[in-house]
Amino acid sequence: MVDGSAGRARDRLVAAAARLFAEQGYAATSVADIQQACGLAGGSGALYKHFASKRALLEAVVGLHVQTMRSGSRSFAEQLPPDLTEALRVTATAVWAGMQRDRDALRVILRDLDAYPDLLETVWAEVLVNVYREFARWLRLAADRGLVRVTDPEATGAVLLASLTCYPILDALLGRRPGDIAPERFTEAWIQHATASLAPGDPTGRR
Repeated sequence: MVDGSAGRARDRLVAAAARLFAEQGYAATSVADIQQACGLAGGSGALYKHFASKRALLEAVVGLHVQTMRSGSRSFAEQLPPDLTEALRVTATAVWAGMQRDRDALRVILRDLDAYPDLLETVWAEVLVNVYREFARWLRLAADRGLVRVTDPEATGAVLLASLTCYPILDALLGRRPGDIAPERFTEAWIQHATASLAPGDPTGRR
């Protein structure tokens, strides 16, 4: 069992590593950099009391992102309000909040994990289960209740989530926004378009 002080030290190392990996890149960040960012002597080897290697620390950064993703997806479909527009608003808010909270980890995952295909596969499997499939599950449930009209929940969910997550991904990677549009305008436009495409009505498009 890890005691409190050791747990806090480990958390500080993970937080510092996530920030430095995001700012400098994984390969360009040394163990000494991470230790110094935590107020430790660069050559002390203190990191190795908690992690076997820098790679193990990368795994911890990725693992923390996976953990928060899992927590956010629990009972997602059951928690959304019955009103379609409000459900989409809650979805947009939750997805963006999670991506903003894990912005450093997201940047590391998108930029540095090509060299670690096993970690990339782990993250992608979690994204599929906790984001894409969970959203598709909500679409199926909402369709069964007559709240939405959708013929292919998996594909429709993938299209909607891809357009929604494009904004925070570009922001994390490039510090740029699609169309240089403010986040509030982007989310409102996304909600309007998603509502229009999902709202039940005449299949020809007449409401």
